Amino acid sequence: MSQRAALPLDVQNSYRARYRAMRPGWSSSGEQLEALVRSYLTPDTRVLDLGCGRGGVVELFWQEVNLAVGVDPDVPSLAEHRAAGMPVIRGRGEDLPFAGESFDLTVCLWVLEHLRNPENVLREVRRVLRPGGHFLFLTPNLRNPLLALNRLGRALPQLQRRLVPRLYGRVEADTFPIQYRANTSTTIRSLADRSGLRVVELRVVPDPTYLAFNGFMFRASVISEGLLPRRWGVHILGDLTR
Repeated sequence: MSQRAALPLDVQNSYRARYRAMRPGWSSSGEQLEALVRSYLTPDTRVLDLGCGRGGVVELFWQEVNLAVGVDPDVPSLAEHRAAGMPVIRGRGEDLPFAGESFDLTVCLWVLEHLRNPENVLREVRRVLRPGGHFLFLTPNLRNPLLALNRLGRALPQLQRRLVPRLYGRVEADTFPIQYRANTSTTIRSLADRSGLRVVELRVVPDPTYLAFNGFMFRASVISEGLLPRRWGVHILGDLTR
């Protein structure tokens, strides 16, 4: 069972609404990803949700496309996938269980940070993409100071498995080890080049709500963000193409 979160999603979203009022035109990384995904969709699109877990943005449109398939190594997550009827398969990114050139679009949320060998995964992504297909992803930006907490979690995995559920209300089984081997724009560009993918866009997205437990923390986060270089935004939204 999930436990009561110190920073539940409804509270985080309320601070995002406040931040949006302060910064007209701003949208969260998830909103930006959904808009980018939808810009590539047609009724003929074939979509792979890589590391689908219990679901993500693909569950919003899976019935509107030719095919949408989820793949994930975690069987309990697949068994509880929120899009009832959407095909999901057990598998790993390093060895995708699909023929070459099977998909027009691969979507990947909060997965790159967990990969031990991201280059192998990107090579597999390229293999299953059709020519001109796109790989869209969201991942934390290692340049952001908040990632120091997660870097500590990498060194002390038991601390990470306890701290993340307390902050965000996840069960410990949903807190997976972090690697951060594909989490700066520079590293991603290098990995893409070596994997045969071309970078269309790498967008750094600020969001000062991740430690906004109360009004004071929110204001402090907004001030801190204003003092940091833009390239230190908390998330990276990527678009790579074959």
